[in-house]
Amino acid sequence: MRIAVTGSIATDHLMKFPGRFEDQLIADKLDKVALSFLVDELQIRRGGVAANIAFGLAGLGLRPLLIGSAGADFAEYRAWLDRHGVDTSGVRESMLRHTARFVATTDSVGNQIASFYAGAMSEDRDIDLAPLCAGGVDLVLIGATDPDAVLRFSAQCRSLGLAFAADPSWQLARFEGPQVHDLVDGAAYLFSNEYEGALIERKTGWSAAEVLSHVGVRVTTLGGDGARVEQAGQPPVEVGPVPDAVLAEPTGAGDAFRSGFLAAVAWGLSHERAAQLGNLLAVHALETVGTQEYDLKPGPLAERCADAYGEDAAEEIAAHLTS
Repeated sequence: MRIAVTGSIATDHLMKFPGRFEDQLIADKLDKVALSFLVDELQIRRGGVAANIAFGLAGLGLRPLLIGSAGADFAEYRAWLDRHGVDTSGVRESMLRHTARFVATTDSVGNQIASFYAGAMSEDRDIDLAPLCAGGVDLVLIGATDPDAVLRFSAQCRSLGLAFAADPSWQLARFEGPQVHDLVDGAAYLFSNEYEGALIERKTGWSAAEVLSHVGVRVTTLGGDGARVEQAGQPPVEVGPVPDAVLAEPTGAGDAFRSGFLAAVAWGLSHERAAQLGNLLAVHALETVGTQEYDLKPGPLAERCADAYGEDAAEEIAAHLTS
């Protein structure tokens, strides 16, 4: 199964604040916030939702096609992705803008305040999926990127007859109801967390059941409670979390989940196994500083799967893992 991944390609600047944000906020002064957090450390890492998801898919032995825009500063990043099995032939380099930048500060209990500079990502709206997918693509994941590009990619997938996974995530705040309808309607898969899922329902005016009538499979990540997979006419699949996860940095955990889930789909595994593998990859990212710094090794991955979900799950998943 050939998967193309669209969305942001970025550099992450990740900082840690040793206290708690909530201790610095004054309830009756929130309309005049002026805060600066003295952080203990700074990590500069490769990131962006599309690049993160493609990295995870490649780590599981697939050869994903990364589609997006980066700046003239992308050469080293491209070489990194190429070495790790990502097909970067779908990445265009801007002559005008730097690669997008994500700047985030995480407090001692995992809360996060972040900003995002679009940079070259704003040129995603100029990308035409038709020639890039002409070689044979089975599924296009439409991740968060330039708002016009997200709408364009959704429309192109429909016109080209390409199956797509809708994953608007943090871009939902930019869209009005009719646009969210266009993003979601007809998607083979819809990814969101619980809050984003509620926002999709509010903006579209659809009930949870109505959302299911417009998509093939709805996948909702539940943070520390695992994940839920729903399909019209089928009982929901609830998959618990991987126990004993140790938080290092939360950035990229959701992207890693999508990598694991879609890899299992590509292997023809059940939705339960897909969510389990998604959770396993999410924990790998959660326990590592940097969204593409985790190392997937078949043996340890299968062992952790067995501990979390049992021997049957581990055997089914391990049969598809490569060294």
